[in-house]
Amino acid sequence: MIETFAALSDPNRLRIVSLLREGPQPVGTIAERLSLNQPQASKHLIVLKKARLVEVEARAQQRLYRLDPAGLMAVHEWLEPYRRLWDARFTQMDEVIAQMVREETQDRKE
Repeated sequence: MIETFAALSDPNRLRIVSLLREGPQPVGTIAERLSLNQPQASKHLIVLKKARLVEVEARAQQRLYRLDPAGLMAVHEWLEPYRRLWDARFTQMDEVIAQMVREETQDRKE
């Protein structure tokens, strides 16, 4: 999982992942849309592939890169316990705020 988050820590790789949410893209299109040269984009894609965030499909002379659902699911599963923890804390905070509002409203009535 460390390799995955290390891969995403680079702004260009994060931008590539965001771009690939639109669908499969060839490296030339990725490079052009993100104002990178093709070797740069290729290096970033290699890192993302090693981290299981993207996969590549060869179509004739072209290689199309797309998001790897298995790798993204692994990230989702790793984050889920933290999501539940924060959801519970925000629910508690909402309850405290609601109680404070009720008390403030009651104080104004008195």
